[in-house]
Amino acid sequence: MFRVVACVAVGLLAVGTAALGAESVADFVRRHWAAPIPRQGPPPAGWSALESALVPEACGTCHPVQYNDWRTSVHAASMAPGIAGQLVEMEAAARGSTLECHLCHAPLAEQSPMIRTRSGFDANRAFDSVLRGRGVVCAACHVRGHQRFGPPRRDGSLSSAVPRAKLPHRGVTRTPAFLSSEFCRGCHQFTANGFALNGKLLQDTYAEWRASRFARESVQCQDCHMPDRRHLWRGIHDQAMVASGLEITVMPENPRLVVGRDFTVTLEVRNARVGHAFPTYVTPRVVLRAELLDPTRPMAGSRREVVIAREVALDLSREISDTRLLPGQSARLLYTGHVDRSDRRLRLSVIVEPDAFYTGFFEALLAQGAGRGETQIREALEATRRSPFTVFERDMTLSP
Repeated sequence: MFRVVACVAVGLLAVGTAALGAESVADFVRRHWAAPIPRQGPPPAGWSALESALVPEACGTCHPVQYNDWRTSVHAASMAPGIAGQLVEMEAAARGSTLECHLCHAPLAEQSPMIRTRSGFDANRAFDSVLRGRGVVCAACHVRGHQRFGPPRRDGSLSSAVPRAKLPHRGVTRTPAFLSSEFCRGCHQFTANGFALNGKLLQDTYAEWRASRFARESVQCQDCHMPDRRHLWRGIHDQAMVASGLEITVMPENPRLVVGRDFTVTLEVRNARVGHAFPTYVTPRVVLRAELLDPTRPMAGSRREVVIAREVALDLSREISDTRLLPGQSARLLYTGHVDRSDRRLRLSVIVEPDAFYTGFFEALLAQGAGRGETQIREALEATRRSPFTVFERDMTLSP
C-alpha cells in the first residue's frame, strides 16, 4: 500500500533585558532547541492573559510589523492542509506517530495532541488545537517556560536600563544566537544518521551553507531570509527571492535567426547568490525550456528542457536524479534548431515549480484513498498546482 509522509524532515531565567553572559551560541542553541520543547507550565503570578498567551495575535499587539510579516510566511503555513491532512490518518493509525513531524511543523508542546511518557504515549492535557494549526508561531522561537528570548538590539547591545518590573512579560533575554545560521539548523538540517537517499541526507541545508563561500564570508541564513530582521523567510515560492539568487544569461545575446538556416542558442542559469544548493530540498523543480512558436503557440515537437532538481520516488525509496546547483555552479540548455518560416519565434524560459513533488504525492495519495484527511489533501493539491511561476522569459524574433 502506498503510504508515506511527505514531510519527512524530519534554564536561564530572563531578568529584565539581561544578556546570556558567557554562554556560547552553540550552547544556547543546543539548550533552546532541545526536543521536544517542554511545556510552558503555569505563567508567573500576576501576569495578564496577554502576557501568558502563546498565540501569534498576542505577540502582534506590541509587535505588529513582525506579526504581519509572519502571517505571510511559510512558517505560518507549516501546518497547512497538506501536512494536517496527512496527520489525521497517521494519528488514527498509531498514537504518537506524528510527534516527529511536530518537532519542526508545530514545535511547541502545547501544539501536540500527544506526549511521550515512560510507558509510551498519552493525551496531552496542555494541547491547544487552535495553536497547533498556526504552525511555527512566534513562541516556537522566542518563548521557553514563559520567558522571552530574542536578538541583540539593533545597536548590538544586550541590556536595557529600564527596570524589569516596568517591562511586559519581564523583558527579554538577548543573545546573538538569533542572528546565527546555527539557530536555524534544528529544522533545516538532518543529523548525521538522519534519513538519507543515495548516501545524501534528505535535508542538508545547513551543511550546504557551511561548505559554501557564504559561511566563510559570515553571511548568515538571516541575512538573506530575514533582511532587516523582517519575519518573512522568503524562499523558493517567491519569484523575487529566486530571481535575486540567480544569474540567467542567453548566448549569443542577440542571435540572428535566419530563415533556411540552423541556429544554436544557450540558456544558462547560475547559482550566484543562493547560500546553499539550488533548490536545497526534494520538493521543488526548476525547468530551463526552449521552444519555437508558431507564431504565438508552441510548435509541436520543438520543446527542449533541462531540469534542476533532486528528484526522488514518491515513497522516498530512492533518488532518481540530482541536478541541483551548489553555489557557483551552472546549468545550461543548448538549443539547436532550424528556421523554416519568417513568422517563427524562439521562446526561452526558466520555470519554477516549488511544489512539484507534492503535486505528484497528493495525486497518488488521493488515488489510493486519503481517508479522513481527503478534503484537506484536495485543497493542498490545488494549491500546489497554482504555485509554479516563470522567473525568466524571452522571445527572439527571426531575421528577414
